[in-house]
Amino acid sequence: MRRAAIALEHATWGPVGFLNYTAAHHNFYDDLLEEFADCQLCLVDPETDYPVAVACCVPVACSGPDELPAEGWDWMVERAAARRGGRANMLGALAISVPTVHRGKGHARTMIRALRDLSGRMGLDGLIAPVRPTRKDAHPLVPIGDYVNWVDDKGRIFDPWLRAHLSEGGRLVRPCERSMVVEEPLGFWETWAGRELEASGDFLIDGALVPISVDPTRRIGRYEEPNVWVAYGGGGSLH
Repeated sequence: MRRAAIALEHATWGPVGFLNYTAAHHNFYDDLLEEFADCQLCLVDPETDYPVAVACCVPVACSGPDELPAEGWDWMVERAAARRGGRANMLGALAISVPTVHRGKGHARTMIRALRDLSGRMGLDGLIAPVRPTRKDAHPLVPIGDYVNWVDDKGRIFDPWLRAHLSEGGRLVRPCERSMVVEEPLGFWETWAGRELEASGDFLIDGALVPISVDPTRRIGRYEEPNVWVAYGGGGSLH
């Protein structure tokens, strides 16, 4: 099951695999999944005995959802790693992975509910998640603060993944503009872009939510992915 879950996660996030190169992901992510194995959830198809969705999370300590920082995913991973063996008061959702073939069946919302239930069983105060808006990559030049205020023709929040979280009882707290930070040489980004890149200005690659900024002197590209903090429940005393 572990191998199947890893394969499913890789299949889901492969097109934006550059996100695996944040310092927090490289230094801590795999070890945290091992250490908190009981926090990693699989939704299994009973006919195939194979997972169709995976949710990864870690217990974290924070003073409350309303005080979450401008950092997001990286911050949560680093904080979980720093508090190993210490107290936690919230469950931090790192990813819900549903491959394309299994989307549109309600599996992602099932995993949101499963994470909320897990938080309750662990005696924590709630769930926090740096949510990656699924339609933001089509609007990379729009500031995340503006994007979260968009609505569709029915008056609902525009982004379907944010809308799903709201439908399950989540609350939008604030954008986290530096949720995942990847800083790599220009050649790294050329590999992902599949083309040569100029070192004289910012550029876009498929899947990125914002442009990658370039340091022309060092020929380094820096990607600061914005996510949106969503909270279920509240903060409180640490356990």
